[in-house]
Amino acid sequence: MASKLSPFLLRSFSRPTLPRTAALRVSRATYSTEAPPPPPPPLLAKLKDDLKAAMRAKDANRLAVLRSVLAATLNASKTDKPIKTDVQLVGLLQKSARKSQEAAAEARQAGREDLAEKEEAQQRILEEYAAGSGVREIGEAELRQIIETAKAALLADDVQQKALQGELIKALFKPGGLLDGASVEKKGVIPMVKEACEAK
Repeated sequence: MASKLSPFLLRSFSRPTLPRTAALRVSRATYSTEAPPPPPPPLLAKLKDDLKAAMRAKDANRLAVLRSVLAATLNASKTDKPIKTDVQLVGLLQKSARKSQEAAAEARQAGREDLAEKEEAQQRILEEYAAGSGVREIGEAELRQIIETAKAALLADDVQQKALQGELIKALFKPGGLLDGASVEKKGVIPMVKEACEAK
């Protein structure tokens, strides 16, 4: 004869060992797949520290440069091309330096020597950060030599001519590739690669 349990005892046996909210918290902690955000580029951290120092020193030119660069990196973070490496940040610094150089020339033509000197001072600061970044700088002659070396290595591995350009670009720009960590723009390198592949 089956024993009858009181409704109170039935409720006690069916109750979960953890409250529902606690169980959910444990589940979320155990199965979280969110990766931690990558650390900021070391040069970006330096720029932020130097911004504080420039504010204390009341260095107007350095302050203007650092605010401009940090604003540009913030704007880039909201696009599909965020600045995640020192190489990308150096590219931004070099681009900003060229703009300052052009602005100085225009100001001088307009007879505004004061503005020209200000732009040149900012250009020097931008170039100083780019030069001290530790990012490898490659000139055009060295770049062409790297491309030729990579091309010769691929041809020695029997890579077909029609696949050569794609394989060469991959060899140059892949992580750990010949141009990894170097301050070069891919769009500037591709025409050189094409030229090297077309040469006999």
